Parts: sequence; structure tokens; C-alpha cells
Amino acid sequence: MMLIEETTVPDAALPVDEFKAHLRLGTSFGQDSAQDEVLSGFLRAAMAAVEARTGKILLRRAFGWSVTFWRDRDAQVLPVAPISQLTRLSSIARDGSETEIPASQYWLERDSQRPRLRSAGACLPTIPQGGSAVMEFEAGYGAVWNDLPADLCQAVLLLAAHYYEYRNDTSLSGGCMPFGVTSLIERYKVLRLGSGALR
Repeated sequence: MMLIEETTVPDAALPVDEFKAHLRLGTSFGQDSAQDEVLSGFLRAAMAAVEARTGKILLRRAFGWSVTFWRDRDAQVLPVAPISQLTRLSSIARDGSETEIPASQYWLERDSQRPRLRSAGACLPTIPQGGSAVMEFEAGYGAVWNDLPADLCQAVLLLAAHYYEYRNDTSLSGGCMPFGVTSLIERYKVLRLGSGALR
């Protein structure tokens, strides 16, 4: 399995001004934007960490995901949430030839925790031996920062501020994810129990 981020979050979508206010950085000194690139880097790092811990995509973008077999012939749990739409499903043979699968043969079961690719018939399309299936989809809470749940916004700002404050610290004691962040993202984590947890 391989998840590829096809598009990235544009700089304009990052809450740099909100982050400056959160850090209580001074303004009106003629160089208000001097740190914008650095602050954007901390925001991107914090977003990536929150997304990795929760499996939730914050700002909407396109992804490609390839699998070599279906875990369940009727449905395949997708690796991230929330997913707004499946844009394409293809099968790729061992020799690299690609066949697009008609949208009439599958559908997206939307779920805030475990969205699924579902078959419109008896089972999902066959994956060629030695080949793979590639799904293209859009995932994320929205295109702009205000589309995100308030607790995830706060978690990103807290974590980005933590990275900013400890940017020169290489020890584990002070630089680990703060409790406030972990408590804010706790309800978004997917609980996996037992051998059927991946279905």
C-alpha cells in the first residue's frame, strides 16, 4: 500500500496571521512578514503531525492510494478521512498498462472515521496478479482554515507554537507533543481492536 499526496496545501490557506496572534508576536515594525516563511514551516509540520496521529486530513487536497489486494472483496477501508469524493479508480497490470474502472461499479461510503470504497455489485473489481488498484480521491475538512473543527485548529496552533519555542532543543523531554495537543486530538483517533480492525 502506498499513499501519495498529489497536491499540497497552498501558502495562502495556512493561518499565519492567527499563528502570529497566538504567539503574541509584535507588529508594526516594518518587517511584519519577515518570519512568515519560518512560521509557515512550523504550521506545516504541526499539521503533518496531527494528521499522522489522527488519520484525519485537515485542509482539502488530492491523494492517490495504491493497493495490491483487497482486504475485503466487498469493501476497502480507505487510509484517511474525511473523504469528499472518489475521483478515479484504475487497475494496473504487471506490465504497467492501466484500465480505468467505470464509476458505476463502485461508490464511496462516507464516514468520519473509516470511509470505504464499496462495490456496486457482488464484489470489488479484480486486481490483476502482480498488479495493483489505484484510487484517486479528495480528502480534508475543507479548503480554508475556518472549515476545520475548532479543537483541531487549536491543536495545530498549540503544536506549532511548541515547535517554535523548542526549535533549538534536540532532547526528548521538552520537545515531545504536549498533553494539551494530545487531549485535543484524542477523539479523532481511530480505535483499532482485534484481527478485524482493518475492515
